[in-house]
Amino acid sequence: MSGADFIEVTPGALSPDACAAIVARMRGSADLHAGEIGGGIYPDLKRSRDLSISGRADWADVVQQLNVAVHDGLMAYLRKFPQTLIAPLMLQQPDTSGALRRLEAEDFATMDEARLGGLLQTCLRPGAINLQWYAAGEGGYPYWHCELYPRDPSCETLHRHLLWTIYLNDGFEAGETEFLFQQRKVAPRTGDLLIAPTAFTHTHRGNRPQGGDKFIATSWVLFQRAETLYGAG
Repeated sequence: MSGADFIEVTPGALSPDACAAIVARMRGSADLHAGEIGGGIYPDLKRSRDLSISGRADWADVVQQLNVAVHDGLMAYLRKFPQTLIAPLMLQQPDTSGALRRLEAEDFATMDEARLGGLLQTCLRPGAINLQWYAAGEGGYPYWHCELYPRDPSCETLHRHLLWTIYLNDGFEAGETEFLFQQRKVAPRTGDLLIAPTAFTHTHRGNRPQGGDKFIATSWVLFQRAETLYGAG
């Protein structure tokens, strides 16, 4: 684990045809709006045209497609970094005798897909998906930022545990997702999935694409709320 930066890229998580279809639908949408950040619209910090697709019947097929792609990448992430779940949550499961036993990192390697998938669904939930269109030479999110902030009274933004991005196209220069402290730039490649932690340790920015527009789908993986994990009491 020495030297891990906890930034994982899954090549080809979504097929090129699926990516192209999403881009085409986005280009034709009448519902695009100026890209927002937590405090509102600030084009000097983020300049994009966005489309929030969660909860929309006309985009339900794309939401499902993206969540399936992210789920597969997330399962691999949990196997590589089981502390994603066991560090913040004191997880217990029955052993062969039926007695509760606290899970350890080593247990994740022997879990089958169904058991790990059940654990994932018990502890985590998908966030709202946003499609983003960055115009060549002017679009981007050059402000160094992380994904946690306390402005939301419902505390939903503080439940964000991991961020993800699926790059929907390439064929342009720059436009990387750049992580400040890890000194790492992730170059967009069609269909690749990026997963990373949301906290200040993974402060990042979206560099401006040059010579072509950049399209991405992005969201978060959130903890289940306390009342779901622990009950209303």
